[in-house]
Amino acid sequence: MADREIDMMKTKEGIYTAKPKKVVVLWDLDNKPPRGPPYQAALALKRVAQKFGEVIDMSAYANHHAFIHLPQWVHEERRERRQMDFLERKGLSTPTEPYICSVCGRKCKTNLDLKKHFRQLHERERQKKLNRMRSLKGKKRQRYKERFVDGNEKYNEAARRLLTPKVGYGLAQELRRAGVYVKTVEDKPQAADWALKRQMMHSMSRGIDWMVLVSDDSDFSEMLRKAREANLGTVVVGDQDRSLGRHADIWVPWIRVENGEIKESDLELKSKIWKEFGGRSGSFSVSEFDGGLTEENMDELVGRMELEDVRISSFSEVEEGYEEDDDWIGARLDQLDNANGQLKIGNRCYWR
Repeated sequence: MADREIDMMKTKEGIYTAKPKKVVVLWDLDNKPPRGPPYQAALALKRVAQKFGEVIDMSAYANHHAFIHLPQWVHEERRERRQMDFLERKGLSTPTEPYICSVCGRKCKTNLDLKKHFRQLHERERQKKLNRMRSLKGKKRQRYKERFVDGNEKYNEAARRLLTPKVGYGLAQELRRAGVYVKTVEDKPQAADWALKRQMMHSMSRGIDWMVLVSDDSDFSEMLRKAREANLGTVVVGDQDRSLGRHADIWVPWIRVENGEIKESDLELKSKIWKEFGGRSGSFSVSEFDGGLTEENMDELVGRMELEDVRISSFSEVEEGYEEDDDWIGARLDQLDNANGQLKIGNRCYWR
């Protein structure tokens, strides 16, 4: 956003510096659920978003099926735990170290003994505190909640580890713990999509600088175009760099985000392409090349539009690693049109 005025702020040291960019993260849980523990996935996503500025909002939307569904990794994890509990109860397996209660420090021989201890003592005490809190009103209730309920992190951590949720695997709770606003939409077709689009429009009206969308749903293509027309930076996190990736400034793979494999250099490379072809800084012309446009020169030009391991050649019908997308170059040229670039069509195609 080179054409936008730079807002300055005064630090505690009395030095004026540029205000951090505002970033909003929108997560389509129906389309892109976490493949592993939700808490770690949300934190990894937030770390990537923070590379663009200050994350002021993270929202996730899905219908209730996303929260009651058990993915395969949860089934396998619970099956292994049940098998281990069975072996320990029969005396066929002995843990190298005793199980220790993280709330009171009591040692137990088996995991089942630890669960029994936790339910009979700590869960019962917790229920008493909740009943006591419900009997209070006003400020007394708020003070009691802050002191005995909300601040008991030892209990919360042990409960997440030992107690199995009655429904699902705690997806919504874990995302909220990571600072994500979770919204359950109605069980109607495209309900989550419409909720996300409304949140997009709301975010665009708040003066944000970057929008991070976690989805592969092509229905959001129009919204991404509107965001770019409003001079917002757009980042798409997904499994396929197809329709959404072509309308975003930056695309990053969801699996690498979850695994924490996105580096600063990955985003810097994308940023250079975004700045060069997005019209925010500079342009290029075929006059750089002596002797006119040859096949090698055209490949050099178009080769600047590389995305990771994908290279598009202007003289091949289908290149390795990319399918069918004859419209890809057209989508990139639209970015030039937005920045007063022109495409002249004659016997050959020229950029300027």
